[in-house]
Amino acid sequence: MVPRRLLAASLALPLAPARAQAATGLERLREETRPVPTVSFTDAEGKEHGFEAFRGRGLVVNLWATWCPPCVAEMPALDRLARLVEGAGITVLPLSSDRGGKAQVQGFYERTGIKTLGIWLDQRGAATRALGARGLPTTLILDREGQERARLLGEAEWDAAPLVEAVRRLAGG
Repeated sequence: MVPRRLLAASLALPLAPARAQAATGLERLREETRPVPTVSFTDAEGKEHGFEAFRGRGLVVNLWATWCPPCVAEMPALDRLARLVEGAGITVLPLSSDRGGKAQVQGFYERTGIKTLGIWLDQRGAATRALGARGLPTTLILDREGQERARLLGEAEWDAAPLVEAVRRLAGG
C-alpha cells in the first residue's frame, strides 16, 4: 500500500508545470491580431508621440499607474523584461496614467530601483480609453507592423521564461 502523502505527491506532479505556467500570467494572455487605433502620449519632456514612432520595433505597452497595487508589483519584472528584449528590437513602453506626470513617475522609479524603463505619460487617460483597457494594469503586445497581437489584463511575471518567450514570438523578436 502506498502512503497517502506519497500518492498525493505523485498525483500532483503532472500539475506542477501547469501551476508554474499559470503563476506567471501566461494563462491570461489573449492572442488575437487586430489593428491598433491611433493614440498619443507624451515622453518625460512633454513631447507628443504615437505608436507609429516605434514602427519596425516590437512593443510591450503597459498601461499602469503608481496608485495601482498590481501595477506597482509588476513594474520590477517589466524593467527586467525591457533589459532581456532590448537587443531583439523590442521596447517596453509603460504608459502611466498618473496625473502627477513625470515627477510622480520619476519618484516612483527612483524609490523602486527601476532603471531601464522610460517615462511615458497618458495623464488624461486618452490612450487607455482608445485601447479599450478595462482595468489596470493592461498590457498589449504589438508586432513590428504595429498590430496588436496579444493582451493581458492584470499583473504578470513579465520576466518569467514563458512570458519572455511569448513576447519575443508575438512582437517579432
